[in-house]
Amino acid sequence: MRRFMLLGFASFAFAAGFGAAHLNTVAFAQSAPPSLTPQIIDLTAMTDAQIGPQVPNMGTLRSKLLVNTPYGTVAVQSGNVPKHMHLGSNEIQYIISGSGTFWLGNEVHHIHAGDLIIVPKGVAHAGSYATSGEFKALAIKLPPQAPGDTHMLP
Repeated sequence: MRRFMLLGFASFAFAAGFGAAHLNTVAFAQSAPPSLTPQIIDLTAMTDAQIGPQVPNMGTLRSKLLVNTPYGTVAVQSGNVPKHMHLGSNEIQYIISGSGTFWLGNEVHHIHAGDLIIVPKGVAHAGSYATSGEFKALAIKLPPQAPGDTHMLP
């Protein structure tokens, strides 16, 4: 009798473990990064209309999300933004077009197409003044920027 009870408990434990492992696998699959679509995007030819409407309360900024994963986002942005910072995301911007001044930390820098700007989280930044067209940039945020993580600065 004892052997049958032991065998029954072992069978039950195996079945429960198998079921729990299966549920855990399903949950993991749902939280995995979405698959990316192979594509080529000509960012230099992208117009403001294709990028989208201006973002409210962010100067003349327009932004179009191109890649969105749990680990980071990639967007194309155009326009000029007021000084702000992000406390939860690092930002990397590659300037596609435009030139002018850019606020980074406590300094204003002259930037132009081809510049790569690295903005660690908590560092003030802004496109201060565009002298040659509006800025167009590829913006990468690591990790993705949380809602409400744009903190405007004077």
